[in-house]
Amino acid sequence: MLRARYLLVCLLTIALGLASRRFGYALPEFLSAYAGDTLWAAMVYWGISLLFPANRIQMKGVGALLFSYAIEVSQLYQADWVNAIRATTLGALVLGHGFLWSDIICYTVGVCVAAGIDRIFFAPSAKK
Repeated sequence: MLRARYLLVCLLTIALGLASRRFGYALPEFLSAYAGDTLWAAMVYWGISLLFPANRIQMKGVGALLFSYAIEVSQLYQADWVNAIRATTLGALVLGHGFLWSDIICYTVGVCVAAGIDRIFFAPSAKK
């Protein structure tokens, strides 16, 4: 049952993230600029939670942050082969394009918010 909840919230987060990019013009400028990256990192947290539902919330959070930061740092590498992947829609969504310090902040906020939601709503009796 817990995995089903994680799957549902992961899919909802993906939908919100894609909508924030598609309809960014309708959002306030701050949300338009940062919601997608924040939701991306939250989705990473939910994905890790889906794979490892019994893990402690802190461990899932650390894993999500390390994964997100690694993807961001990988954007400093600009070889032709990886840029060809980034030129695809899926590649751009997963790997991004260029390193930004603001993305690191967004990832931290996204993972912390997701972990807080997990703690309060999804795993109140699980290991914290």
